[in-house]
Amino acid sequence: MVLSLDDINEERGLYGGQGIPGEEWGKTLRIAEERAGAQLRAGTDVIVDDTGSPRFVRDHWRDVASREKARFSLVWVQMDTALQQKRLRQNRCVPVRNDVTDEVMADHVSGFEPPTEEGAIAIDARDVRDPRHVRRIADELRRGDGRPAS
Repeated sequence: MVLSLDDINEERGLYGGQGIPGEEWGKTLRIAEERAGAQLRAGTDVIVDDTGSPRFVRDHWRDVASREKARFSLVWVQMDTALQQKRLRQNRCVPVRNDVTDEVMADHVSGFEPPTEEGAIAIDARDVRDPRHVRRIADELRRGDGRPAS
């Protein structure tokens, strides 16, 4: 199951790319945690679709996985600033998703804590639609040892 925090925000009439107060993000995170927990307890794998920019957010999901005795894996989609800006401009010309304001993007960039010491599986953003690279990520996820998160 894919659990998108953007989708939960939209259900609540909120759009992250426009800026959301911290307390509202907290509510969204609690809703996501409840849904993830229920799915994990039912034996369903959960993919959390979120930027996870600050480490404390990723640590939160590690804690959820540990509490539910599920394995936690982190996939880091790496994107340089030039590609990020190019995709923002393209989306503003031909919208395929909600816009992210320049201010919100700047906040994400300045608050991003790279998961360099977290055992993340990395993929370049240019490769996320290439079946060979997607297979590599899937293979790395399947090779996980299945131990609960620690």
